[in-house]
Amino acid sequence: MKKTWKLTAGSIAILSMTLAGCSNSGGSDGEVITLKWSTWGNPGELKRFYELTDQYNKDHPNVKVELVAVPNDGYEEKIITQLQGGTAPDVFYAGDQTVVKLIANGTISELTQMMDQPSSPIKASDFADGLWGGAKKGDQIFGVTVDCNPLVMYYNKKVLADAGITEDPNQLYEAGQWNWAKLSELTAKIKAAGKYGLVLEDWSSPIYSWVTTNGGKVYDQEQGGQFVGDKDPKTIEAFQYLADNVKNENFVFSGSLPKGQGPDAMFMSNQVGFGIAGRWWVPQFNANTALQYDIVPLPTNTGNKMEPAGIPTAYMVMNKKTAHPEEAYAFLSYFVSKEGQQFRLKGGNAVPSVSGVDDLVLDKDAQPAHAQYFLDAREIGYALWPSESGVPGASDVVKDNYDLLLLGKQDAETTLKKMAEGVNKKIAEAGGK
Repeated sequence: MKKTWKLTAGSIAILSMTLAGCSNSGGSDGEVITLKWSTWGNPGELKRFYELTDQYNKDHPNVKVELVAVPNDGYEEKIITQLQGGTAPDVFYAGDQTVVKLIANGTISELTQMMDQPSSPIKASDFADGLWGGAKKGDQIFGVTVDCNPLVMYYNKKVLADAGITEDPNQLYEAGQWNWAKLSELTAKIKAAGKYGLVLEDWSSPIYSWVTTNGGKVYDQEQGGQFVGDKDPKTIEAFQYLADNVKNENFVFSGSLPKGQGPDAMFMSNQVGFGIAGRWWVPQFNANTALQYDIVPLPTNTGNKMEPAGIPTAYMVMNKKTAHPEEAYAFLSYFVSKEGQQFRLKGGNAVPSVSGVDDLVLDKDAQPAHAQYFLDAREIGYALWPSESGVPGASDVVKDNYDLLLLGKQDAETTLKKMAEGVNKKIAEAGGK
């Protein structure tokens, strides 16, 4: 990213502090600077985060960083409350919807000038363009994606073989024949064999991936970010495809499954042939030595082998009121840098968001056979659009209507029409505040 900056005396002073902070993360005269950072995470993830924090403190003796873990449920509310009360951590995770709110209320720092300094261990160009989502406003960067999870399609080799399927999805993909018609054909065979073909989930990334792998459009920036999926033939076609396959039971909606039956558990027990997820399934699947599986890009309906699909993301941001901005940025930039992601993601459940450490995904001890597809999907995929992530309640409107579609209670055109009405109403309300 090439930029021309107009520097004032004040901004020069700030940049000088930043340069000093990036090169020397400790305080002067032997002072130990204390920082706090927060995130959510499962026990395995948090264990690695605590290890990284301890190692960072060893490597930076003039800084003491403390991890304050926060439960996922209520995370956003707690962080916002802490920011309002002046007790928020110096650096913290923000989800794709939270980061937009924090930019709007002015509680997190813009990072662009710090990232542009020669001493910064990260540059904007180190990250795939599609990952910024709502963390970037024009050329201004307010959060850096900590890692990412491009969606791919997992397939259970045993379930396919038991259904008499001899075609391998990867070979079909390489031959340019991995498309929606083929997925319907294979899942029909799995259903006929008494198993589930594909389990569908109802959150933004998989929902919109069906649209974009059909060349469809959901939001129109030229119309102020309005939801336009109800007017796009390709988007309507995608929703009709899902409705048809649920109706004939090739696909099943996760919300209609018996309680406790999730797509990952069903996949591991050889009850379902296909599933859509990021790399977060890999650790548990690799731990199950009896499981035979692989991954393939999502099938398309455009004639192209691969199309953009959704990428769940979270961002590392900096409290605007931190008393130690240079030290806080030094920790943030380390966390998302090649070195930091190398430390965190070894054998882990995510894909690096920064270039230069792709070997983490391709490690033979931490991968399905075709793990390269995670990286391919990262390069062309996208984080949730700010048109939705920045509008309170918009994702709920989409989810609620999508559920009705998959439950057979609403047709495709009605579903998209109600999504458009509800989301655009939320957009208008948000714009009026």
